[in-house]
Amino acid sequence: GLPRAIRTDNGSPFASVGLGGLSALAVWWVKLGILPERIEPGHPEQNGRLERLHRTLKAETASPPKATWQRQQRAFQTFRSSYNEERPHEALGQQPPARHYQPSVRSYPKRVDSPEYEAGTTVRRVRTNGEIKWNGGRVYLSEALCGEPVGLMPQDDRYWTIHFGPLQIGLLDSYANHTLHTPTLVLPMSPVAQPR
Repeated sequence: GLPRAIRTDNGSPFASVGLGGLSALAVWWVKLGILPERIEPGHPEQNGRLERLHRTLKAETASPPKATWQRQQRAFQTFRSSYNEERPHEALGQQPPARHYQPSVRSYPKRVDSPEYEAGTTVRRVRTNGEIKWNGGRVYLSEALCGEPVGLMPQDDRYWTIHFGPLQIGLLDSYANHTLHTPTLVLPMSPVAQPR
């Protein structure tokens, strides 16, 4: 099933330096209803569970690497079974994770649609070069959003917030016809935010 959010670092393929930090993968997640949640750059401890898993995985399966890819794959499969079904986990009362697993109630959709916006939102489709048409000109947003609709909401006579689905990804200065980056709405150690 689908999670409500996925916490990642700021590297490729999860994030970009573009508007809203969106990568093509993050755009796909948003279309699936998954919120991208990023940790602060240089702070792997904010995703400590994953870092710990990687350390254990590397130690038990790839240090040293196996001689063939078939042996390496067997090592990964053995690790997965042991890690999930046999190994006790302190946070789970010394029980293996498989005893607590529950399938997600959110199933993968048969069709992945682009976001829709509420009435009163100005919608523009992002062109293949990452731009939208605005006030008789063009404004660059992000190539990760090519072909996708974005929603614009007026803040005053000059500034408009730019949204992709539930995420506010930037601010448009309509006088200068350029975008301003806005900080991510999901704080690094916050509980999973709900779409607005």
